[in-house]
Amino acid sequence: MTILAPKPWIAAIAPYVPGRATTDSGATAAKLSSNENPLGTAPEARAAFAACADTLERYPDPGATALREAIAAHYGLEAGRVIHGTGSDEVLHLAAGAFAGAGDEILYVRYGFAVYPIAARRVGATPIEADDSDYATDVDALLAAVTPRTRVVFVANPNNPTGTYTSKAEIARLHAGLPADCLLVIDQAYTEYLDPEDDDGGLELARTQPNVIVTRTFSKIFGLAAERIGWGYGPAEVIEAMHRIRAPFNVTAGGQAAAIASLHAAAFVEASRAHNARWRGWFDAEIAKLGNAGLRAVPSKANFVLVLFEGATTAEEAYTGLMDRGFIVRWLPGQGLRHGLRISIGTEDHMRGVAAALRDIVGA
Repeated sequence: MTILAPKPWIAAIAPYVPGRATTDSGATAAKLSSNENPLGTAPEARAAFAACADTLERYPDPGATALREAIAAHYGLEAGRVIHGTGSDEVLHLAAGAFAGAGDEILYVRYGFAVYPIAARRVGATPIEADDSDYATDVDALLAAVTPRTRVVFVANPNNPTGTYTSKAEIARLHAGLPADCLLVIDQAYTEYLDPEDDDGGLELARTQPNVIVTRTFSKIFGLAAERIGWGYGPAEVIEAMHRIRAPFNVTAGGQAAAIASLHAAAFVEASRAHNARWRGWFDAEIAKLGNAGLRAVPSKANFVLVLFEGATTAEEAYTGLMDRGFIVRWLPGQGLRHGLRISIGTEDHMRGVAAALRDIVGA
């Protein structure tokens, strides 16, 4: 019997592995593996979502018109240049699918978001990984890796899974060094956790340049991960091309309503940002105290910290030890980070607990 085989570039994909939600034993644990908002979801968003329960038989607005208009109004953009997606993941895939294919290259930095090589291979393009600079984006390395076949460059800022940040000047320098036929995709999934002075200028580049788009999500600071709502903004011609391959009805009615309400939940967003800044700083300080045991925190501006294990205790041992003590974090050997754990910022109890557990594990 003939076995139907996928295209070779599909067979080469290493499937995305999400953060675990359960321990090996199935015991209840604090989930610090998926960068979710520990404060939950804004009450306004919950109410808007619940109000959609009476119309479940109806398809959602396929163009997400009210959502795109709300996004545009909130961020000072043009609604016609906003695209919506099933999480920002779909928007990233749309960018790759509309502008790259077999024989092309898609470029990203080492220790970049795991979706980038998947998006490249999915359309038959070749994923190209540029060197990092101490776990951060190296603009010179990216530019050195550009070839005549480069069609898309993905840059996450802040970066996932390292949490590192690339300045506005460096983002501008990267764009200036790219050829005109190469699309720069600035993935800003964690941008709401930045201080205002850390704006990387991505939206302004997307407004004024013909080959830049920005992607964002409602999954993180807005606390709507379950509904999978993302969006992108860029030149009208680029967004139109991406709409051509976007799945219809890709964002639920409840999700659209909740996302719109979230944009007006300023107090919740600010509380989430303040909580994250406080406990990320506290956790960084606790990891610094474990430096003699070989632990190091990569400087993060996101809602997680990448902890490196450079001493006697391995990241795998710590991963297992934390799970045994009731904490699920993210170990990423598939991304070249066998020596690191990405730990989401949780509640105060979570952060105090995971810090104490790490001290116990390394014998400090």
